[in-house]
This record gives sequence, structure tokens and C-alpha cells, in this order.
Amino acid sequence: MASDWIGCLVSIHCGPTLGVYQGEVSSVDQTSQTISLRHPFHNGVKCTVPEVTFSAMDIKDLKILEILKSPTEVPKQNGPDSNSTLTPHAGRKDKGGGAQINSAPVMVPNKAEPKMQEGGVSPVPHYSKSYGERHMDMAVQSKGFRRRHNSWSSSCRGPNQATPKKNGLKNGGHMKNKDDECFGDGMDEVLDEDFDFEGNLALFDKAAVFSQIDSSERRGNGARSRGTPGEQTPSRYRHDENILEAKPVIYRQITVPQNGTKEYSTDSGLVVPSISFELHKRLLAAAESHGLSLERRLEMTGVCASQMALTLLGGPNRLTPKNVHQRPTVALLCGPHVQGAQGISCGRHLANHEVEVILFLPNFVKMLEAITSELALFGKTGGKLVSNVKDLPETPVDLVINCLDSHENGFLREQPWYKAAADWANQNRAPVLSIDPPVSGQAHAVEAKWSLSLGLPLPLSEGAGRVYLCDIGIPRQVFQEVGIKYHSPFGCKFVIPLHSE
Repeated sequence: MASDWIGCLVSIHCGPTLGVYQGEVSSVDQTSQTISLRHPFHNGVKCTVPEVTFSAMDIKDLKILEILKSPTEVPKQNGPDSNSTLTPHAGRKDKGGGAQINSAPVMVPNKAEPKMQEGGVSPVPHYSKSYGERHMDMAVQSKGFRRRHNSWSSSCRGPNQATPKKNGLKNGGHMKNKDDECFGDGMDEVLDEDFDFEGNLALFDKAAVFSQIDSSERRGNGARSRGTPGEQTPSRYRHDENILEAKPVIYRQITVPQNGTKEYSTDSGLVVPSISFELHKRLLAAAESHGLSLERRLEMTGVCASQMALTLLGGPNRLTPKNVHQRPTVALLCGPHVQGAQGISCGRHLANHEVEVILFLPNFVKMLEAITSELALFGKTGGKLVSNVKDLPETPVDLVINCLDSHENGFLREQPWYKAAADWANQNRAPVLSIDPPVSGQAHAVEAKWSLSLGLPLPLSEGAGRVYLCDIGIPRQVFQEVGIKYHSPFGCKFVIPLHSE
């Protein structure tokens, strides 16, 4: 009977010293209690010898990986191989190599076998893999072997075949096989039938479903409708959109007694009209009479202008602790007037934010008190002050801030220092930001890319570039005193862009 196991694939565990051997049984000697394996593998590595013999005393555990027919019925390797029903008298030895354990007939299928016909007979012959191929698949199939073996063996038994014994106890007909219940997948019957895609698609009435969806949407729109009968309410809303009833949006919330020659609009569509220089001057005077002094206005203008300049310089992408070796450089061109004092205030805030500021201011015997106080504060920042154009950088800077022009003193354009500073700004090839530029029929001496207006914009020419508006803190009732109906267009910001109408 020992010859029944020849050709089977087994795994022999010989303890931690000798390790684990796997191979095909070539001979079993019951007299000397030995077993030989051909083409052996030791701990997953193919052995150099063609055959290895083991004694029962060295074997700690023996596992059968694949059972083949007896040598009289087994064909050659890589030849035809079909399902087999074995009735072995010896299955697995004890650790001590003693008596053998009997087992009942077990149906063992091959890998990737097709469905069996009634009676357990395969309709066509199949071909088994060579030992090398089986060994390559062994590692992948080791986990699922027991599950597939139990499910396949239960489905391949004949109608009159008895359930194998387990631990010497018979399972009655009223008891279910625990292995099949635990490891069986129950998919053999389902796989017999192909899924009918066309038939199931025909059961789906798309026209009726879409008609039901359209009708439900119409009912929903009608329930939510609050406007006129002909108004169509959108069926979808944004997460930040108000769906409750609201008053119609009024985009012209600022009206002036004398409409200027130009109107602007914000990003949200609010109309911001321009005002003349005379009305702007009256507005600042009314604000100063109520406590908004020149010093406070200079400080507010400097903060807003510096915030805009920092954004133009790159903001958080440029001004970081890891980028201290590339500090931005700003050239500040100021004249001896209020607009120049606003530029000096902006330069002080920029210097406080680690920007290298070079301030140009010509020497005068007598200067405004506002300029003197701003210069004293600027000197504490470590910024550079020059009075000659030759001391300005010859290489391009990151930004030029122009505060040379005045609203009232147009004769400054004829001064040599003014012309020299304007020529330097135009030749430096750096972008220019103008703070509070004047309204003038003449062309701008320095072409600006951006212009920042205060409170309400003046009707600026195209040479002023893109216009921005900053909030300098003038209350609403002060606007009303000069005849301006005002509603703040700034929202959550202090500097907003304006678009020409």
C-alpha cells in the first residue's frame, strides 16, 4: 500500500535544525521506516541532489500538498491528468513515526478544473503541470488551498458518496459539514448561468424614471418659488448662497452732487463715481474739522499703501524667514508736500517689514512740519535717505513708489531734481506705484502701473494705470456734510481695485 503515495507532493518538517523539505514522493519503505523525495526543495531552495531520504525518527510533521493516482494509473509528467478518487491506507505519520492514520475516500480536484458532470466524471481530459510549475504556484495557492479543497470536494462528491469521517465520528444526515459551512463559497451553481445583460436592461424603463425626476423637480421649484409667476427659480444653490427672500441689490450706493467725468466699479459690481479735486479737498477739510487730523490721515494712508506694496512685492511667498537673503528693494521718490509725507509714512511701514527702502527727497531750506516729523520716524527704521538722483541704485529695483506730484503746485515739474528723478524712474524698468496722483491735463511724467486713490477716486487719465481705492477712515456723516450719499464699498478690505466703466 505504500506505493499508493508515490508521486504525491509532500512537505516534511524535520525540526529547526534540518528545516523543511518539499518534493515528490519517489519511494516509501515500511520496513526501514524511510521515505524518499525526488526533486527536493530545502526551505524553499532547490537542492543540488536529485533525491533525499528521511527516517521516521527525523520527521516531526508531514503534510500532503497534492495527491496523485497510483503509479500504475498515473501518466507521465506533463501528460494528461484527471480527477482521482483515492482510498489510501496511510495518510500522515505521527511525530514519533508510529502508526498511520486511516482516512476515508476523498475526492481531490486539480487546479482550475471545470465543472464536473453528474456522477463525478470529467467530460474532457486535463493536463497537469510539471513539478516545477506546481512549485511556483504553491506559495500563491497555499492560503486558499484548504478553502478551495473543502468547497470543491463537497461539490464534486457523487449523490451516493458518503461524507468522510472526521475524528472517528460519523456526521448524520441532519448535521451539516462544518468545513463546507465555514469555507464553502456556494458559488458553483451561480457560475453555471451567464448574466443576461440585455434582459435586465430591458426591465429598466428609462423614460418613466426621467419623467418622474422632471416632475419632482417641477414640484420642488414651484414650492420654493417666491417671485413673479414667470420667474424661474434655480434648482441648485451654492453652499454660500442665500436662498431666503432679500431686497434687490442696489449697485449705485454712492451719489455725488456733481457727477465726475468718470465712473468706476468694484469687483462685486458696486458703482464708485469719481469726484473733482475741489470736492475732495472739501471732504478732507470736513474730516479734519471733526478730528481726523493730517497726522492720522498720513498714518492711515501709509498703512494702506504699504499693505498694497507688500502684496505687489510677493506677499508671504517673498517675505519669509527662509528668504532673508533676497530682501525686496523699494525706491521711494517724494516731493516737499503732503503727498511726499504720505510716501514717507509708507516707506516707514515697509522698512518695519524688513523691506530695504531707499528714500529720495530733495534738500529744501524749509519743509512742512508733517514731512519733518515723518522723516524723524523714518530715520529710526534704518532706511536709506538720499537727496541726489545719482545716489539711487543703477540696477533695477523691485518696486518704485512715486510721490513726486502735488495737487496744487504744478510748477514742481519744471525743477531739475523732479526731471532727474522722473527720468531715473522711467529708465529703471521697475513697476511704478503712484500714491494719490493728481488730476492734470498733462501727461504723467512717470508712467505708473498702479495708482492708489484716497476715500473716493479722482478722474485719472489712462497713464495712471490700474486704479485702487483705500479707506482712510472718513465717517459716513462727513460725506453727507459735503453732499455725498455714501455707503462703504470696501466690504472686509481696506484696499480694493476699481475698474473703469
